[in-house]
Amino acid sequence: MTRQIYTEFLSLQNVGVLLGLYLICSHVIALVKEQRVINLLKDFPRNKPIGVVLIIISSIWAFWLVSKVDLGEFQKWQVPISWGIIIGCVAFIIWVDEFLAVRALGIFLLLLVCPILDVAFLKEPASRLLLPIICYIWIFLSFFWIGMPYLMRDHIAFVTKTRFRWRCLSIAGIVYGVLVLTSAILFWGSEYL
Repeated sequence: MTRQIYTEFLSLQNVGVLLGLYLICSHVIALVKEQRVINLLKDFPRNKPIGVVLIIISSIWAFWLVSKVDLGEFQKWQVPISWGIIIGCVAFIIWVDEFLAVRALGIFLLLLVCPILDVAFLKEPASRLLLPIICYIWIFLSFFWIGMPYLMRDHIAFVTKTRFRWRCLSIAGIVYGVLVLTSAILFWGSEYL
């Protein structure tokens, strides 16, 4: 279980504030710098340098987790698993040329949802469910992006097809971010933890 690892230095309120600010800022940028962000998104799936950075970050994170988490009956495999992460990272960088950024983003998102879900686990109030909702969307998309990375290209094409759709989704992201940020500040304080 990773809950004890992340809840040592993260709280529901801190995670909510960070996620809310991220959602608001990223979607405001998407709204204001529309064409530039669309171009970046369209280039992202085949952007190998970003993929290399993301896979290295994900591998370091996974390596750290393996060293911290109680693996139970697999504890004797801790060293081979750690070496497998290192070898896997190098193998991804060398041999995965197609859609490395997409696969690396999917792996990164799967690692990212863990601390967010851990801090929201069995907490009050019910508004904390805003965090698991977005996490399960990320998990769902990550599985598809890792296994069928060309789908991200299709998702980007769908989102960027019309300016109206782009703006509606950007505004929806801002609204969701405001909900998360407001809930974190008003309701997810230390008295609920």
